[in-house]
Amino acid sequence: MQSKLFLIVAGCLVAGAPTSFLAQTYPQADVQYGARLYGQQCTVCHGATGDGVAGVDLRANRFKRSSTDNDLRTVISNGVAGTAMPPFKFDPPELTAVIAYLRNMRDFDSKTTLIGDAARGQVVFESKGECARCHRVNGKGSRVAPDLSDIGAIRTPDALRRVIVDPQADIRFANRSVRAVTKDGKVITGRRLNEDTYTVQLIDEQERLVSLVKANLREYGLVRQTSMPAYGDKLAANELADLLAYLLSLKGL
Repeated sequence: MQSKLFLIVAGCLVAGAPTSFLAQTYPQADVQYGARLYGQQCTVCHGATGDGVAGVDLRANRFKRSSTDNDLRTVISNGVAGTAMPPFKFDPPELTAVIAYLRNMRDFDSKTTLIGDAARGQVVFESKGECARCHRVNGKGSRVAPDLSDIGAIRTPDALRRVIVDPQADIRFANRSVRAVTKDGKVITGRRLNEDTYTVQLIDEQERLVSLVKANLREYGLVRQTSMPAYGDKLAANELADLLAYLLSLKGL
């Protein structure tokens, strides 16, 4: 009975059932971004429905040389020698997004899926979001919070969306602020830049570079709460999508 059940399950997998299963494992923000990249880079050969190349049906997850996500990464990054498939120089988040879209291509509905506009997102960033009060982009803005000039090349759409909607739930250790109290009672809070066994360098809340010797401190530790506001209730859905599109467009100078 067990062997018969195994054969049935294996047959379902070969028949293409994994598409719906895999769709559950990819964040929607990544899928949306991947759809945009696919439309820009892949439709010339593969077509909008993914069946423009003989023997390949991307929408049904039928590939000639790939089965796993790692296989897809290799083929997309390196191309296929002797064929029309060229190598693509995607940033890691872009590559993640393209694969997420390929795995969800069958169920993706462009008419109901909101994909933001980077130009409008920049307006949200600089006005309603007031993001430049803390963040810096391409030499403009504050240094209080991490520089976002190349954030689109290092963070996935889903990771960015989560930190925008609820930053407290997704604070990276490297981005936590620190609080120091000197032996004479002076309190210094800021963003840590460098730290070793004996010293720590940070940018304080007035954007001043501060270097501290740990032996001269009475207290020193991480600040558990982030100063970044949650935008889940502050931005409309279209504004959130536009802001995300803008951040994803930041690849550095």
